[in-house]
Amino acid sequence: MGLSFGYGPAQERQNAVSLIREAFESGVTFFDTAEAYGALNEEMVGEALAPFRDQVVIATKFGFKDGDSKAGMDSRPERIRHVADTSLKRLKTDRIDLFYQHRVDPTVLDGGRGGAVKDLIRAGKVKHFGLSEAGVESIRRAHAVQPVTALQSEYSLWWREPEAALLPACEELGIGFVAFSPLGKGFLTGKIDENTTFDKDDFRNIVPRFSPDARKANQALVELLGSIASGRKATPAQIALAWLLAQKPWIVPIPGTTKAHRLKENLGAPDVELTKDDRQRIQDALAQIKVQGDRYPAHLAARRGPMRRTIREQGQEKS
Repeated sequence: MGLSFGYGPAQERQNAVSLIREAFESGVTFFDTAEAYGALNEEMVGEALAPFRDQVVIATKFGFKDGDSKAGMDSRPERIRHVADTSLKRLKTDRIDLFYQHRVDPTVLDGGRGGAVKDLIRAGKVKHFGLSEAGVESIRRAHAVQPVTALQSEYSLWWREPEAALLPACEELGIGFVAFSPLGKGFLTGKIDENTTFDKDDFRNIVPRFSPDARKANQALVELLGSIASGRKATPAQIALAWLLAQKPWIVPIPGTTKAHRLKENLGAPDVELTKDDRQRIQDALAQIKVQGDRYPAHLAARRGPMRRTIREQGQEKS
């Protein structure tokens, strides 16, 4: 996403293509894009991966009116089919490996979106169905129509809400979990503080958790990562990613970057094995550190599905 959307000006096309290819050559085989990131994003991914298409997994997403994340949701079957055909052309491929609904559309019955994707799977245009930022009830309803392969949602050391209900539901249903913003939109790298300024087009300018006061208050978590990293010859970002990788084998973090040296840094995370003491130290600190600031402003938070179990589900669990 960050190559062309959300974090300031788009990268030069050839630089982005080169970075994606460098990622592949370094062992990365899973690439995530979306219609809502703009046509350029899918086109860059398609161009970069065309020579290696059969060696990678490409994920993209549908779900917004005219592909505009500000225009509201649209997961009507005809819209899903249109997005799939358009994305296939941009991605220079004959199939989408993982096709996510970007956000749940409350106006479309689950049979509509799941059934449309099921038809695309039958046609060979899509291999697997995924959901993004969906709640447990939406996951169960969709899964009953078309098996959900993966759920994509934010998960990191400073956003652990998925642990309450989403991760247990994924484990029960055999659904993989793809963690976006595993580095807290850059904050957990230790390179952002209360004095950092962002590009005028960077959406973090409107995120409550990135207000100067919140960033200052949240430094305690970064300092913890830094202290563990210094003893492991690692970086805070690598510790944050290693923590995620240690949670469950079916959790896959997808850190984004626009810089080759950050790509190399992130790819060093699997080589960092956290000890039992490391994990306990992190757990103890997390119990004491209260992260300041909401994850999203209200208008963006409203787009996600309810994350926690309903009262009815909790009652059934107790019984």
